Amino acid sequence: MIILQQMLVLFLIMLAGFFAEKKEVLDEDTCKKVSWIVVNIANPSMILASVSGDSRIQPGDLALTVLVALIIFACLIGLAAVLPWLLRVDKSQYGVYRVMTVFSNIGFMGFPLLSALYGKESLLYAALFVLIYNVLIYTYGILCLDQNSAGNEKPGRKFLNSMKKIVNVGVLSAVGALILYFGNIHLPEIFTQIFDMFADLTAPLSMMVIGASFGQMSFRELVTDVRLLIFSGVKLLLIPIISMWALSRFVDNPILLGVCLVVLATPVGSMTAMLAQQYDCDSELSSRGVAVTTLLSVAAIPAVAAICRMMGISVM
Repeated sequence: MIILQQMLVLFLIMLAGFFAEKKEVLDEDTCKKVSWIVVNIANPSMILASVSGDSRIQPGDLALTVLVALIIFACLIGLAAVLPWLLRVDKSQYGVYRVMTVFSNIGFMGFPLLSALYGKESLLYAALFVLIYNVLIYTYGILCLDQNSAGNEKPGRKFLNSMKKIVNVGVLSAVGALILYFGNIHLPEIFTQIFDMFADLTAPLSMMVIGASFGQMSFRELVTDVRLLIFSGVKLLLIPIISMWALSRFVDNPILLGVCLVVLATPVGSMTAMLAQQYDCDSELSSRGVAVTTLLSVAAIPAVAAICRMMGISVM
């Protein structure tokens, strides 16, 4: 299985990051700097590199991708409204659980996985998800966390300040990729080589940072939080399987289905922990959520892909 093999590769790179943290090579400050490189240089380069080839996507497929992305996020937001109540979590944790339900690790884990499985073409599909993702995480996501914030700022002030962050390098690179694509603009070879070289940094650096974060956590705390484990099962298995079955009723593009699978089955996004810390909203819970779902996703993503194939859904 290609997906299982790729997840094992990513897991081994995470393991290297874990040992690097234990050897005090990748400390917290270094991880922040490496994360900056991934978020602001490597990942945007990967998005821009996705349009440097000659492959083209039909306009109808791109329109369908936008529609599917909107449906997926709308359904996730609807589920996030009731899932914390179903899990009987404390009301002070509702915001964190809602954000963890909606936002997955598309950038750090999704893009490297898509690039390895489907090639550059899939990243253009994923770029459309990134556009919607970024708008939502800085609007809906912040509203959820701001409601449960323990800070002393006037309600909504942090939200208004954070609205500016919608225009970020991730969104700009996705917009830039779409402009280059639809404008049929071909960059000089020197720029495509630069983007390709930076893009190759995304997977190893992001996985090592994730692995290093595990070294700073207590394994006992990760495996004794029953509600978080149940939530992880719902997010990594139940939601992707049901969603893929529903999507396969009207989507027959295997690359788009593969992108949907990765978007739905990847673990909780690291941005949720960063925003929870900023809004004083149980950042410890969100960090554990990132860690638990990331570890379990190594087995969960191949399992979901196998179940999809058993149901006759073509994701490869």
